Amino acid sequence: MPRTPTRRATIPALALSVSSIALLAGCAAPGDGAGGDGVQIVATTTQVADFAGRIVGDGAEVTGLLAPGQSAHAFDPSAAQLLALGSADALVVNGAGLEEWLDDAVAASGFDGVLVDASTGIELEATDAEHHDHDHDHDHGTDGAGEAGESDHDDHAHDDHAHDHDEEHDHSGGNPHIWTDPALAERMALNIAAGLADVPGLDAAAVDANTADYVAELDALDEWIAANVEQVPVDERLLVTNHDAYTYFLHAYDITFVGSVIPSFDDNAEPSAAEIDELVERIRETGVHAVFSEASISSKTAETIAAEAGVEVYAGDEALYGDSLGRPGTDGETYLGSQIHNTRLILQSWGVEPSELPAVLQG
Repeated sequence: MPRTPTRRATIPALALSVSSIALLAGCAAPGDGAGGDGVQIVATTTQVADFAGRIVGDGAEVTGLLAPGQSAHAFDPSAAQLLALGSADALVVNGAGLEEWLDDAVAASGFDGVLVDASTGIELEATDAEHHDHDHDHDHGTDGAGEAGESDHDDHAHDDHAHDHDEEHDHSGGNPHIWTDPALAERMALNIAAGLADVPGLDAAAVDANTADYVAELDALDEWIAANVEQVPVDERLLVTNHDAYTYFLHAYDITFVGSVIPSFDDNAEPSAAEIDELVERIRETGVHAVFSEASISSKTAETIAAEAGVEVYAGDEALYGDSLGRPGTDGETYLGSQIHNTRLILQSWGVEPSELPAVLQG
Protein backbone atom coordinates (compact mmCIF):
# COMPACT_ATOMS: atom_id res chain seq x y z
CA MET A 1 0.00 0.00 0.00
CA PRO A 2 1.05 3.63 -0.47
CA ARG A 3 3.48 5.76 1.46
CA THR A 4 2.95 8.97 3.35
CA PRO A 5 2.53 12.60 2.88
CA THR A 6 2.20 18.29 2.99
CA ARG A 7 1.05 22.68 3.03
CA ARG A 8 -0.74 26.79 1.37
CA ALA A 9 -0.15 30.68 0.03
CA THR A 10 -0.74 34.40 -0.83
CA ILE A 11 -2.40 36.39 -3.56
CA PRO A 12 -2.29 38.98 -6.43
CA ALA A 13 -5.52 40.82 -7.53
CA LEU A 14 -8.82 40.37 -9.35
CA ALA A 15 -10.24 43.02 -11.60
CA LEU A 16 -13.86 42.78 -10.53
CA SER A 17 -15.31 44.23 -7.34
CA VAL A 18 -18.04 42.55 -5.35
CA SER A 19 -20.59 45.14 -6.52
CA SER A 20 -19.72 44.72 -10.22
CA ILE A 21 -20.07 40.94 -9.87
CA ALA A 22 -23.52 41.38 -8.40
CA LEU A 23 -24.57 43.51 -11.35
CA LEU A 24 -23.50 40.69 -13.69
CA ALA A 25 -25.53 38.05 -11.86
CA GLY A 26 -28.10 37.81 -14.60
CA CYS A 27 -25.47 37.42 -17.31
CA ALA A 28 -24.07 34.03 -16.34
CA ALA A 29 -24.69 31.53 -19.10
CA PRO A 30 -25.82 27.96 -18.37
CA GLY A 31 -22.83 25.77 -17.58
CA ASP A 32 -20.68 28.73 -16.51
CA GLY A 33 -20.93 27.80 -12.87
CA ALA A 34 -22.82 26.23 -10.00
CA GLY A 35 -26.55 26.51 -9.96
CA GLY A 36 -29.70 24.56 -9.22
CA ASP A 37 -31.34 23.31 -6.06
CA GLY A 38 -28.91 20.57 -5.01
CA VAL A 39 -25.58 20.78 -3.21
CA GLN A 40 -23.19 22.94 -5.20
CA ILE A 41 -19.43 22.41 -4.96
CA VAL A 42 -16.82 24.53 -6.72
CA ALA A 43 -13.30 23.14 -7.16
CA THR A 44 -10.25 25.06 -8.34
CA THR A 45 -7.99 22.76 -10.37
CA THR A 46 -8.92 19.95 -12.73
CA GLN A 47 -7.38 17.42 -10.34
CA VAL A 48 -9.31 18.40 -7.23
CA ALA A 49 -12.48 18.74 -9.31
CA ASP A 50 -11.98 15.13 -10.44
CA PHE A 51 -11.32 13.97 -6.86
CA ALA A 52 -14.41 15.78 -5.57
CA GLY A 53 -16.56 14.39 -8.37
CA ARG A 54 -15.54 10.83 -7.56
CA ILE A 55 -16.21 11.37 -3.86
CA VAL A 56 -19.67 12.95 -4.10
CA GLY A 57 -20.87 10.97 -7.11
CA ASP A 58 -24.43 11.97 -7.95
CA GLY A 59 -24.90 13.61 -4.57
CA ALA A 60 -23.76 17.06 -5.66
CA GLU A 61 -22.86 19.14 -8.68
CA VAL A 62 -19.12 19.83 -8.95
CA THR A 63 -18.04 22.86 -10.98
CA GLY A 64 -14.36 23.21 -11.83
CA LEU A 65 -12.95 26.71 -12.19
CA LEU A 66 -9.98 25.73 -14.33
CA ALA A 67 -10.65 24.16 -17.71
CA PRO A 68 -8.56 21.24 -19.02
CA GLY A 69 -5.22 22.54 -20.23
CA GLN A 70 -5.48 25.75 -18.22
CA SER A 71 -2.67 26.82 -15.90
CA ALA A 72 -3.39 27.33 -12.21
CA HIS A 73 -0.34 29.57 -11.84
CA ALA A 74 -1.82 32.50 -13.78
CA PHE A 75 -5.58 32.12 -13.52
CA ASP A 76 -8.11 34.97 -13.51
CA PRO A 77 -11.68 33.88 -12.67
CA SER A 78 -14.44 35.23 -14.88
CA ALA A 79 -17.44 37.10 -13.51
CA ALA A 80 -19.62 34.03 -14.03
CA GLN A 81 -17.14 31.85 -12.16
CA LEU A 82 -17.05 34.28 -9.24
CA LEU A 83 -20.84 34.24 -9.16
CA ALA A 84 -20.77 30.44 -9.05
CA LEU A 85 -18.24 30.55 -6.24
CA GLY A 86 -20.32 33.04 -4.29
CA SER A 87 -23.35 30.74 -4.31
CA ALA A 88 -21.47 27.46 -3.71
CA ASP A 89 -21.96 25.34 -0.61
CA ALA A 90 -18.31 24.30 -0.62
CA LEU A 91 -15.02 25.26 -2.26
CA VAL A 92 -12.36 22.59 -2.76
CA VAL A 93 -8.81 23.84 -3.34
CA ASN A 94 -5.49 22.16 -4.06
CA GLY A 95 -3.83 24.42 -1.50
CA ALA A 96 -0.05 24.26 -0.93
CA GLY A 97 0.22 27.77 -2.38
CA LEU A 98 -0.81 26.75 -5.91
CA GLU A 99 -3.83 29.08 -6.24
CA GLU A 100 -2.14 32.43 -5.65
CA TRP A 101 -5.32 34.19 -6.79
CA LEU A 102 -7.55 32.37 -4.30
CA ASP A 103 -7.91 34.86 -1.45
CA ASP A 104 -8.92 37.66 -3.80
CA ALA A 105 -11.39 35.37 -5.57
CA VAL A 106 -13.03 34.36 -2.29
CA ALA A 107 -13.23 37.97 -1.14
CA ALA A 108 -14.60 39.24 -4.46
CA SER A 109 -17.22 36.49 -4.72
CA GLY A 110 -18.53 36.73 -1.17
CA PHE A 111 -18.15 32.97 -0.73
CA ASP A 112 -19.05 31.90 2.82
CA GLY A 113 -19.46 28.14 2.47
CA VAL A 114 -17.20 25.27 3.56
CA LEU A 115 -13.57 25.65 2.43
CA VAL A 116 -11.77 22.33 1.90
CA ASP A 117 -7.98 22.43 1.54
CA ALA A 118 -6.86 19.16 -0.08
CA SER A 119 -3.24 19.75 0.98
CA THR A 120 -3.96 19.62 4.72
CA GLY A 121 -1.31 17.61 6.58
CA ILE A 122 0.93 17.13 3.54
CA GLU A 123 4.54 18.22 4.00
CA LEU A 124 5.76 20.14 0.99
CA GLU A 125 9.09 19.42 -0.61
CA ALA A 126 11.48 21.72 -2.42
CA THR A 127 11.53 21.63 -6.19
CA ASP A 128 13.72 19.00 -7.81
CA ALA A 129 16.02 21.75 -9.02
CA GLU A 130 16.64 22.61 -5.37
CA HIS A 131 17.22 18.93 -4.56
CA HIS A 132 20.09 18.49 -7.02
CA ASP A 133 22.78 19.05 -4.39
CA HIS A 134 21.01 17.31 -1.52
CA ASP A 135 20.37 13.70 -0.58
CA HIS A 136 16.72 12.67 -0.49
CA ASP A 137 15.17 9.86 1.48
CA HIS A 138 12.94 8.10 -1.09
CA ASP A 139 9.89 6.18 -0.08
CA HIS A 140 10.91 3.46 -2.55
CA GLY A 141 14.48 4.00 -1.27
CA THR A 142 17.96 3.10 -2.38
CA ASP A 143 20.66 1.50 -0.30
CA GLY A 144 23.15 4.36 -0.73
CA ALA A 145 25.20 2.53 -3.38
CA GLY A 146 22.67 3.01 -6.17
CA GLU A 147 21.03 -0.40 -5.72
CA ALA A 148 17.25 -0.49 -5.53
CA GLY A 149 15.97 -1.06 -2.01
CA GLU A 150 12.82 -2.91 -1.09
CA SER A 151 9.60 -1.04 -1.73
CA ASP A 152 7.74 0.00 1.39
CA HIS A 153 4.35 0.25 -0.32
CA ASP A 154 2.90 -2.59 1.71
CA ASP A 155 4.14 -1.14 5.01
CA HIS A 156 1.53 1.63 5.00
CA ALA A 157 -2.09 0.98 5.79
CA HIS A 158 -4.89 3.41 5.06
CA ASP A 159 -4.77 4.49 8.69
CA ASP A 160 -1.41 6.11 7.98
CA HIS A 161 -3.31 8.72 6.02
CA ALA A 162 -5.30 9.84 9.07
CA HIS A 163 -4.87 13.48 9.96
CA ASP A 164 -6.11 16.24 12.23
CA HIS A 165 -8.20 18.74 10.28
CA ASP A 166 -7.90 21.27 13.11
CA GLU A 167 -4.12 21.37 12.92
CA GLU A 168 -2.57 24.54 11.56
CA HIS A 169 -0.08 24.15 8.69
CA ASP A 170 2.50 26.43 7.13
CA HIS A 171 1.81 26.55 3.38
CA SER A 172 4.27 29.34 2.63
CA GLY A 173 6.73 27.48 0.39
CA GLY A 174 7.59 24.35 -1.55
CA ASN A 175 6.38 22.58 -4.64
CA PRO A 176 2.56 22.54 -4.81
CA HIS A 177 2.21 19.72 -7.39
CA ILE A 178 1.41 17.19 -4.69
CA TRP A 179 -1.09 15.18 -6.75
CA THR A 180 1.65 13.72 -8.98
CA ASP A 181 2.32 11.07 -6.29
CA PRO A 182 -0.70 8.73 -6.10
CA ALA A 183 -0.16 8.26 -2.36
CA LEU A 184 -0.53 12.00 -1.89
CA ALA A 185 -3.49 12.05 -4.27
CA GLU A 186 -5.09 9.52 -1.92
CA ARG A 187 -4.36 11.82 1.00
CA MET A 188 -5.95 14.69 -0.92
CA ALA A 189 -9.04 12.60 -1.63
CA LEU A 190 -9.36 11.70 2.03
CA ASN A 191 -8.97 15.36 2.99
CA ILE A 192 -11.71 16.29 0.55
CA ALA A 193 -14.02 13.59 1.83
CA ALA A 194 -13.47 14.69 5.43
CA GLY A 195 -14.01 18.34 4.56
CA LEU A 196 -17.20 17.70 2.63
CA ALA A 197 -18.62 15.85 5.62
CA ASP A 198 -19.42 19.33 6.98
CA VAL A 199 -21.59 20.22 3.98
CA PRO A 200 -25.34 19.92 4.69
CA GLY A 201 -27.29 17.87 2.19
CA LEU A 202 -24.62 15.35 1.26
CA ASP A 203 -25.28 11.66 1.89
CA ALA A 204 -22.50 10.71 4.31
CA ALA A 205 -22.85 6.98 3.66
CA ALA A 206 -22.59 7.49 -0.11
CA VAL A 207 -19.55 9.73 0.33
CA ASP A 208 -17.87 7.09 2.51
CA ALA A 209 -18.59 4.33 -0.01
CA ASN A 210 -17.40 6.42 -2.97
CA THR A 211 -14.25 7.37 -1.10
CA ALA A 212 -13.45 3.77 -0.20
CA ASP A 213 -13.84 2.73 -3.84
CA TYR A 214 -11.63 5.56 -5.04
CA VAL A 215 -8.94 4.88 -2.44
CA ALA A 216 -8.82 1.24 -3.59
CA GLU A 217 -8.22 2.44 -7.16
CA LEU A 218 -5.49 4.86 -6.07
CA ASP A 219 -3.80 2.10 -4.08
CA ALA A 220 -3.88 -0.16 -7.12
CA LEU A 221 -2.47 2.62 -9.30
CA ASP A 222 0.37 3.25 -6.88
CA GLU A 223 1.28 -0.43 -6.68
CA TRP A 224 1.10 -0.83 -10.47
CA ILE A 225 3.42 2.12 -11.08
CA ALA A 226 5.90 0.94 -8.43
CA ALA A 227 6.02 -2.61 -9.77
CA ASN A 228 6.67 -1.39 -13.31
CA VAL A 229 9.26 1.22 -12.42
CA GLU A 230 11.14 -1.32 -10.33
CA GLN A 231 11.88 -3.26 -13.53
CA VAL A 232 14.34 -0.47 -14.38
CA PRO A 233 17.70 -0.15 -12.56
CA VAL A 234 17.71 2.94 -10.35
CA ASP A 235 20.57 4.60 -12.22
CA GLU A 236 18.63 4.30 -15.48
CA ARG A 237 15.47 5.98 -14.18
CA LEU A 238 16.13 9.40 -15.71
CA LEU A 239 13.60 12.04 -16.68
CA VAL A 240 13.56 15.45 -18.39
CA THR A 241 10.22 17.26 -18.35
CA ASN A 242 8.77 20.53 -19.57
CA HIS A 243 8.72 22.10 -16.12
CA ASP A 244 9.55 21.11 -12.57
CA ALA A 245 6.12 19.73 -11.69
CA TYR A 246 6.81 16.06 -10.96
CA THR A 247 8.86 16.25 -7.76
CA TYR A 248 6.55 14.01 -5.72
CA PHE A 249 6.15 11.42 -8.48
CA LEU A 250 9.92 11.24 -9.00
CA HIS A 251 10.71 10.87 -5.33
CA ALA A 252 7.99 8.27 -4.82
CA TYR A 253 9.54 5.93 -7.38
CA ASP A 254 13.26 6.74 -7.16
CA ILE A 255 13.43 8.51 -10.50
CA THR A 256 16.29 10.94 -11.09
CA PHE A 257 15.34 14.40 -12.27
CA VAL A 258 17.91 15.47 -14.85
CA GLY A 259 16.28 18.82 -15.56
CA SER A 260 13.31 20.69 -16.97
CA VAL A 261 12.85 22.82 -20.06
CA ILE A 262 11.35 25.55 -17.87
CA PRO A 263 13.63 25.81 -14.80
CA SER A 264 10.76 26.40 -12.40
CA PHE A 265 7.57 24.82 -11.11
CA ASP A 266 5.76 27.87 -12.53
CA ASP A 267 4.81 26.97 -16.10
CA ASN A 268 4.79 30.66 -17.10
CA ALA A 269 8.54 31.03 -16.64
CA GLU A 270 10.91 31.12 -19.62
CA PRO A 271 14.34 29.45 -19.88
CA SER A 272 17.37 31.53 -20.81
CA ALA A 273 19.75 30.55 -23.60
CA ALA A 274 22.33 29.56 -20.98
CA GLU A 275 19.80 27.36 -19.17
CA ILE A 276 18.87 25.65 -22.44
CA ASP A 277 22.53 24.97 -23.22
CA GLU A 278 23.08 23.62 -19.72
CA LEU A 279 20.13 21.22 -20.02
CA VAL A 280 21.29 19.98 -23.42
CA GLU A 281 24.70 19.25 -21.90
CA ARG A 282 23.16 17.38 -18.93
CA ILE A 283 21.06 15.28 -21.29
CA ARG A 284 24.15 14.30 -23.25
CA GLU A 285 26.19 13.57 -20.12
CA THR A 286 23.56 11.46 -18.35
CA GLY A 287 22.33 9.49 -21.35
CA VAL A 288 18.70 10.55 -21.10
CA HIS A 289 16.74 9.10 -24.01
CA ALA A 290 13.87 11.57 -24.24
CA VAL A 291 12.49 14.99 -23.37
CA PHE A 292 8.86 15.12 -22.25
CA SER A 293 6.63 18.04 -23.05
CA GLU A 294 3.33 18.62 -21.23
CA ALA A 295 -0.14 18.69 -22.69
CA SER A 296 -0.91 22.12 -21.21
CA ILE A 297 2.37 23.80 -22.30
CA SER A 298 3.79 24.60 -25.72
CA SER A 299 6.24 21.92 -26.82
CA LYS A 300 8.33 24.21 -29.02
CA THR A 301 11.27 24.67 -26.65
CA ALA A 302 11.20 21.02 -25.60
CA GLU A 303 11.40 20.02 -29.26
CA THR A 304 14.35 22.37 -29.80
CA ILE A 305 16.24 20.98 -26.80
CA ALA A 306 15.57 17.38 -27.80
CA ALA A 307 16.80 18.07 -31.34
CA GLU A 308 19.99 19.72 -30.07
CA ALA A 309 20.65 16.87 -27.66
CA GLY A 310 19.85 14.22 -30.29
CA VAL A 311 17.10 12.53 -28.27
CA GLU A 312 13.41 11.80 -28.76
CA VAL A 313 10.74 14.29 -27.77
CA TYR A 314 7.34 13.26 -26.45
CA ALA A 315 4.77 15.89 -27.45
CA GLY A 316 1.23 16.20 -28.76
CA ASP A 317 -0.81 13.13 -27.81
CA GLU A 318 2.33 11.72 -26.15
CA ALA A 319 2.91 14.71 -23.89
CA LEU A 320 2.61 14.23 -20.15
CA TYR A 321 -0.27 15.53 -18.08
CA GLY A 322 1.08 17.76 -15.35
CA ASP A 323 -0.57 20.96 -14.17
CA SER A 324 -3.87 20.03 -15.79
CA LEU A 325 -5.91 17.00 -16.72
CA GLY A 326 -6.88 16.52 -20.34
CA ARG A 327 -9.98 17.34 -22.30
CA PRO A 328 -12.90 14.88 -22.47
CA GLY A 329 -12.05 11.88 -24.62
CA THR A 330 -8.28 12.04 -23.99
CA ASP A 331 -6.20 9.68 -21.87
CA GLY A 332 -5.89 12.42 -19.28
CA GLU A 333 -9.59 13.13 -18.84
CA THR A 334 -9.37 11.76 -15.27
CA TYR A 335 -6.61 11.71 -12.69
CA LEU A 336 -6.28 7.92 -12.91
CA GLY A 337 -6.15 8.07 -16.70
CA SER A 338 -3.53 10.82 -16.65
CA GLN A 339 -1.24 8.87 -14.34
CA ILE A 340 -1.56 5.67 -16.36
CA HIS A 341 -0.84 7.63 -19.55
CA ASN A 342 2.23 9.32 -18.03
CA THR A 343 3.63 6.11 -16.59
CA ARG A 344 3.21 4.14 -19.81
CA LEU A 345 5.07 6.80 -21.81
CA ILE A 346 7.89 7.14 -19.29
CA LEU A 347 8.31 3.36 -19.24
CA GLN A 348 8.29 3.32 -23.04
CA SER A 349 11.11 5.89 -23.07
CA TRP A 350 13.11 3.50 -20.87
CA GLY A 351 12.41 0.55 -23.17
CA VAL A 352 9.99 -1.17 -20.79
CA GLU A 353 6.63 -2.68 -21.73
CA PRO A 354 4.16 -1.92 -18.90
CA SER A 355 2.27 -4.75 -17.30
CA GLU A 356 -1.47 -5.18 -17.58
CA LEU A 357 -3.51 -2.85 -15.41
CA PRO A 358 -5.09 -4.26 -12.23
CA ALA A 359 -8.71 -5.27 -12.71
CA VAL A 360 -9.95 -2.38 -10.56
CA LEU A 361 -8.40 0.10 -13.01
CA GLN A 362 -9.75 -1.54 -16.17
CA GLY A 363 -12.92 -0.42 -17.87
